[in-house]
Amino acid sequence: MLYYIIKIGISAVVIAAVSEIAKRSSIFGALIASLPLTSLLAILWMRFDKVETGKIAELSQSIFWLVLPSLAFFILFPALIHRGAQFWISFSVSAGATVILYFVLIWVLKLFDVSI
Repeated sequence: MLYYIIKIGISAVVIAAVSEIAKRSSIFGALIASLPLTSLLAILWMRFDKVETGKIAELSQSIFWLVLPSLAFFILFPALIHRGAQFWISFSVSAGATVILYFVLIWVLKLFDVSI
């Protein structure tokens, strides 16, 4: 139980740190946020939990493929904001487009027999 609490605590500190740093410097906050911190933590937690390396490698490969459609959010969201759209509308449209692109990518990968 203590191990689980430690995992949650470290993960929460990383997320809180990024948001606090971004308040002071958007470029430094973006730099830290662009690091695959969530992925790295998940891979490390899996290793510490003695998950077989093949499963960890599968996670890493799946993350690679799913990063591609997630980039749409970071293109669409600021474009909508800069064009005067309200925050929540921009956020919702961007998140919705990203979800749709996830499904499109999964469908395309299945066509090419790429498993994720």
